[in-house]
Amino acid sequence: MSTLRQITLDHWEFKEATVKTWKKATVPGCVHTDLLAHNLIPDPFVGKNELDVQWIDKKDWEYISSFTLTDVDMQEEKLELVFEGLDTYADIYVNNEKVLSTNNMFRIWKLDIKRYAKVGQNSLHVYFHSPIAHDLDKPDELGYNLPADNDHSLDGGVGEKKLSVFARKAPYHYGWDWGPRFVTSGIWRDVYIQAWSQVQIKDVHIEQSNVTQEQADLTAIVEVEATEPLEVTISISDANGVYHEKKIQIDEGNQSIALPFSISQPKLWWSNGLGESYRYHFSIDVLHNGDVLSNHKVKTGLRSLRFVREEDENGEGESFYFELNGVPVFMKGANHIPNDSFLTRITIEDYEHEIATAAASHMNMLRVWGGGIYEPNVFYELCDEYGILVWQDFMFACSMYPGDEAFLDNVKQEAIDNVKRLRNYACIALWCGNNEMDAAWAEYIEDAGWGWKQRYTKEQRKDIWQAYDQLFHHILPDVIREYDPQTAYWPSSPMQAVTSDKNQHATFDTLTKGDIHYWDVWHGQKPLDAYKENVGRFMSEYGFQSFPEEKTVRAYAEEEDFQLESDVMLHHQKNGSGNRLIKTYMDMYYKEPKDFSAFLHISHILQAAAIRSAVEAHRKHMPYCMGTLYWQMNDCWPVASWSSMDYYGRWKALQYEMKDRFKPTVLLLDQQKDKVGCAVASDVQHDQLATMTIQLRAFDGEIVLDERVMTTIPKNTTTTIHELDLESKRDLFFNHVLVAKLEIDGVIADEVVYLLVEPKQLQLPKPTITIDRKEDYLEISADQFAMNVWLETDQEGYFSANNFHLVPGEKKHIYFTDSLIQNVNYERRQLPTQLKIQSMYNFI
Repeated sequence: MSTLRQITLDHWEFKEATVKTWKKATVPGCVHTDLLAHNLIPDPFVGKNELDVQWIDKKDWEYISSFTLTDVDMQEEKLELVFEGLDTYADIYVNNEKVLSTNNMFRIWKLDIKRYAKVGQNSLHVYFHSPIAHDLDKPDELGYNLPADNDHSLDGGVGEKKLSVFARKAPYHYGWDWGPRFVTSGIWRDVYIQAWSQVQIKDVHIEQSNVTQEQADLTAIVEVEATEPLEVTISISDANGVYHEKKIQIDEGNQSIALPFSISQPKLWWSNGLGESYRYHFSIDVLHNGDVLSNHKVKTGLRSLRFVREEDENGEGESFYFELNGVPVFMKGANHIPNDSFLTRITIEDYEHEIATAAASHMNMLRVWGGGIYEPNVFYELCDEYGILVWQDFMFACSMYPGDEAFLDNVKQEAIDNVKRLRNYACIALWCGNNEMDAAWAEYIEDAGWGWKQRYTKEQRKDIWQAYDQLFHHILPDVIREYDPQTAYWPSSPMQAVTSDKNQHATFDTLTKGDIHYWDVWHGQKPLDAYKENVGRFMSEYGFQSFPEEKTVRAYAEEEDFQLESDVMLHHQKNGSGNRLIKTYMDMYYKEPKDFSAFLHISHILQAAAIRSAVEAHRKHMPYCMGTLYWQMNDCWPVASWSSMDYYGRWKALQYEMKDRFKPTVLLLDQQKDKVGCAVASDVQHDQLATMTIQLRAFDGEIVLDERVMTTIPKNTTTTIHELDLESKRDLFFNHVLVAKLEIDGVIADEVVYLLVEPKQLQLPKPTITIDRKEDYLEISADQFAMNVWLETDQEGYFSANNFHLVPGEKKHIYFTDSLIQNVNYERRQLPTQLKIQSMYNFI
């Protein structure tokens, strides 16, 4: 039998270092959540309380616990103390002896404490140094501030000093343009002691060298540690009859053993929408004389995944897409940030709700953005389960970082720890060095970038770029090559290519290579139509803000705060011009909201319309464009932001819009003056016979024009199928809409109600909306055109559709569920007990 025993540590206490009284603590946790649990600080998310708790990060904090060891425990050869996450600068004491100092939130810290331990009760003491005090002198020592524009140093009471870049700690803890500044300290992941003797499996990598439908050629690379030389058998097996073994003489210390094996006709792992996300459950054993000395389990999906960048036939550009099991896949999804400012409050259910939301919205990729954290294993397990691929950034974003040897060595070990931890997940599609740093600095184009270079002397610029180049073009790719060679590496997002000249940087006038972050709509205040004119090969970031829904706003604001420029509304808007931009764009496209509550809701409608415009433009250009990841999926606190679901997991109109526009087959209508082009985007892997009907309908339902097109929709591409000429109907645009339906195999695959003028130009009638409650769904109809119909209930839950247009003569069937977890297709349905239904007419 395996000799590994795990000893947990319970009954933690904490205190501020200069006081004497200890209080109960929760581990995993952090100082802020422990203080909040004892009512020693106000809720940091309410009002402007964020500013009242900035003192916490200036203090040192202590945590203590104890553990009991038996004679049997002490007879083991190894007693390893394991911290899966310490945030961040900590000294560790066992029985009052200092055994370890830590300086990286993202690393796993392990050490053998047997020489410090004893039979009976043992003490463990963790002393956290203030991250602010620890790093406060570093800008002065360096001689200048490194760029870190999102570091809210003024809110933190440290003036202009940008300290976030010196700490290997979640960058967003120091503030962002959607997030508050809470610089935490604490034991943020599990801590335990492992007792073992002879040999232990430390890690297993299932390397997938060649995977096809016929055969998977695999290698289990087994890393073991032994306390003495030993002849062992290493085996790998699963419940489906896989069994391979290897006899080997292992030496004292650490070593890796390669165990090649093959599986005939494997069941492949597919992303959401393309097939089953099947996973194999492998068990790896080290045996000696028939006894299992160590066991390790790996759950992974078998797949071939290529990151394809090939020159176009005309030589004018280069592809940028992912090929899964031989199939080029258009990536549909969003950017993910941490789900809370206080990470240990995030539950497994929170993670599953987010991933289930992505799956229910027909997404197949999330980008884990580089200003947050390497997420816990459960996040990637859920992505594997639901078929959501992951673009994984390393934790660097929108800043430049130090280049001293100690910092770079620390980052290298951080990268090794996390690559080894995550590489077996089938969902990992790409490792990316950083977010926006190449484009922001723009080393090879003097007048490009964010104006950072110009702040520094020639020598300083050389040092800063050398540190960048060393980290992102040498250290991190070398780690990937050594520890996860099958997965591609991309140094920075966005960029064109690795050329070490001006052709490296992503610029707004170059859309033929690399990936694009397009922000001229929003930051650049360009109209929404600009999305159509700026489509690159892979749109990895773009976004548009809204407020959260009124229920969420009331979680942090009082009635007197319900004004756009109130102190609380401005405090819960971290993008300096955000509220003004929402108002500016709303004035461009919509009529004046009747009150502030209506303003909140129309901001949802505006956001949904903006991102819909972008997504449709990107899908229309398939296969030239092969990915669209909007900014952002989620929030870390209740705030006005670019998210499609708010901090509480409530879907905004945008999330419903993406559920509709990310369907496998969609109609794309695009108006150019009096002509409307009709295209179909298909992710389906076979051709489809389809019929499209398109009608011009009056607001009372009268059909003015009716055309029908039979077509074949080619697989895995976008095809133009029809053009509608409305020149003679121009005077009807203000009180008519187009209704287009795509029918495949007798089923309506997509339906679009299309406005021919801007929403504020429409002459909207007052609709009467009827709700007919069926056994497990709602049937909704209207006597006049109802624009942006919105369903609300006092229950937490999710409709199958929302924010839709309704035309007389049409009936909409709507399902409702209280949870999407393991229920992305709404198999578990219920009728909401109370229901409120409104349309645009009610908000203006």
